[in-house]
Amino acid sequence: MQHRIVVLGAGYTGAIAAGRLAKRLHREDVAITLVNAEPDFVERVRNHQLAVGQDLKPRPFTEMFAGTGVELRFAQVTGVDVDRRTVAVTDANGAGEVAYDTLVYALGSGWDVQGVPGAAEHAYEITGRAGALRLRERLAGLDAGRTVVVVGGGLTGVEAATEIAEARPDLGVALVARGGLGDWLSRKGRAHLWKVFGGLGITVHEHAVVTGVEADRVVTAGGEAIAAAVTVWTAGFAVHPIAKATALRVTDSGQIVVDGTMRSVSHPDVYAIGDAAMAMGPGDKPLRMSCASGVPAAWQAADAIAARLTGGRVPNTPIRYFNQCISLGRKEGLIQYVTADDRAVQAVLTGRLAAVYKELVCKGAAWGVANPMLKLPARRRRVTREHAAEGSAVRAPA
Repeated sequence: MQHRIVVLGAGYTGAIAAGRLAKRLHREDVAITLVNAEPDFVERVRNHQLAVGQDLKPRPFTEMFAGTGVELRFAQVTGVDVDRRTVAVTDANGAGEVAYDTLVYALGSGWDVQGVPGAAEHAYEITGRAGALRLRERLAGLDAGRTVVVVGGGLTGVEAATEIAEARPDLGVALVARGGLGDWLSRKGRAHLWKVFGGLGITVHEHAVVTGVEADRVVTAGGEAIAAAVTVWTAGFAVHPIAKATALRVTDSGQIVVDGTMRSVSHPDVYAIGDAAMAMGPGDKPLRMSCASGVPAAWQAADAIAARLTGGRVPNTPIRYFNQCISLGRKEGLIQYVTADDRAVQAVLTGRLAAVYKELVCKGAAWGVANPMLKLPARRRRVTREHAAEGSAVRAPA
């Protein structure tokens, strides 16, 4: 009987994990099912480009996983029963269930309005393709001289603000940051960020907390009203709520608590990767929600599952950081080098070379997802009944 591996979510982490598992394990021994709501891969790190009218290369999953043995199920995940080991889904044919022996949970995250009044009703988001396309339509119809306000001074906000300002120099663009602009960067990194913002004419409101969003403005805790024909909300991410409704051990935010192999600490037949997982990195610090964390976590989980099912040595390679890659439009970029635990050092790469570097990183990540069978040697291990039982059946005490 085949060991049933179900992967939920086909973003960077889920798609990579499914492809890596297909490469590691014999098809006769496992049935790998990848469940995703959309039929195409979404390059989430490029959603700000999509929002300003740039066309991205389509990447259908049917082409990406052709010949891999991975079964695709295009459906919306509506629930997980970790006691019965089933996933509830809804697709064009109605409601159904998918049973598993090992589950890889990679449902990721969406935008988080943090309870700010009016944000959900009036703001736009770019965490998903639908949100980016909605913003794209709004920006395309926006008259010259109007103002776009980006709320959130993190990586997503910085990239969105610069992309919009470069693509639409006829608009006023402002960024509202809770802290200082680029305050997590080195001195050189911050200086370059300010230089690019100045060149693009972006207005920056530092140390400002948005407490309300209206149709034509945002309001800060200090009482300032900032005019906004369009508000783009990038001030935080919230994980998919499904895990919190299960018996899995999760954090207050709903992330699944995992060990160093991305395995749930409460349910050993469940692995969590990407934004859905609470994993510890160097310095005993939680890994941040990012592609830089999620991709190596996907490798780790897939290799650990394969090892446990075949009796191999279970890898446990600490996930560390090397740099933060920031696009600042199509012509500028910033590569901030960091310590293993993600603290900025003085070394940076800037300008056109940094933009090319970031573009290569994005292309490399997409290529890795689109070619799951080409990145690893073709040695597939056999699953044994004994190890399959050990890998999925044993439960930790509650």
